[in-house]
Amino acid sequence: MAHTCAEVSDETRTWLERVEKISATLAENRAQAEADRTTSPAVIDALRTQDFHRMWVSRALGGGGVSLRTGSAVLQAIARVDPSAAWQMGVQGAIGRLSDYLPDKVSCRLFCGSRGLVVGGVNPTGAAVRVPGGYRVSGRWAFASGATHASWLVCTATLADGQGVGPAPIRMLCVPSSAVTFVDDWHSLGLRGTGSASFIVDNVVVPESHAVDGSLLRRPPSPRRSRGYAIAYYDFAPFTTAATTIGIAQQALAVFRELAARTVPARSTEALAERATVHATFARATALVRAAELVLADAADQVTTCGEHGGEELSAVVRLAAAAVAENCVQAVTMVHTAAGAAALRSGDALDRCFRDVHTATRHITLATTNFEMVGAHLFGGPLLMRR
Repeated sequence: MAHTCAEVSDETRTWLERVEKISATLAENRAQAEADRTTSPAVIDALRTQDFHRMWVSRALGGGGVSLRTGSAVLQAIARVDPSAAWQMGVQGAIGRLSDYLPDKVSCRLFCGSRGLVVGGVNPTGAAVRVPGGYRVSGRWAFASGATHASWLVCTATLADGQGVGPAPIRMLCVPSSAVTFVDDWHSLGLRGTGSASFIVDNVVVPESHAVDGSLLRRPPSPRRSRGYAIAYYDFAPFTTAATTIGIAQQALAVFRELAARTVPARSTEALAERATVHATFARATALVRAAELVLADAADQVTTCGEHGGEELSAVVRLAAAAVAENCVQAVTMVHTAAGAAALRSGDALDRCFRDVHTATRHITLATTNFEMVGAHLFGGPLLMRR
């Protein structure tokens, strides 16, 4: 469903034109990416040529520095063609926010001096110990989307500091891909082209300059000339996953509309598109996706306006929006997939891919239904917990 009356900024229009330039390349390589379980170098090169992998890096560091609304629109547009490609660019948007927390010189090395992706694992499944000048890290991390094309991996680890009081400190440590062992274990329901493999790091020393204190990520980075966004890391990341999810749902609606017009069920005399029940289902699904678009846009506006001082109230808005987007989009795609009947059962067909992709995307922690629990407890006057 096109929203032709919506106001689009010049920045958004310019970046959406970049998507148009590579849409054919994305579409041509999508099926092969599913078969290979990783996006082709041709697609990654096309995405990099348009600077999508750096669109949410500060302009002072050579990035695009685009608004949340523009970046969200770009990811939705890419996801309507190839959700796996959009997901990887979204990962770059999230991990790219570390550039506002790392020293400028290191940020330039990772995000300007290197053409490769910067991906990794944000779940602290590794361990780090202090050594002179930095940390020694070991561990295994899963779901490193885009790992095949990465130059750097972010390893999130608990720090053994010997204090033994309270939760262990967290560090996000940047390791060159040459120091990493990849595990080919990405066999998924959906988003098959993301190459979200696991990786192992064994006793690698990381300089202090290449580490970020995890406790800093719940508040905006300190002001400096090169700072791209006065937005906390955890208030930014959900926009990348939510935008891709919306793009998948938008594509499902478009695919279903075309499928319904040409599909006549067995022993029937009319196409699906002629049935009143299908009309109602399609309208309800469209309303759910439209609501997801609006709630995400509203959250983006609030973060843009209040990111510096929004605190827990703003974080709650973001997390509630992300969880609502996930719930709405899963429901909408499932509704049209069910309404399509047997026509939706062909593996590899467009509606089948949307169904698999949306159910896979929404398993991400930023979109998890547990966010409703955390935000709900906060609305009743409690603190906003990350998890219980």
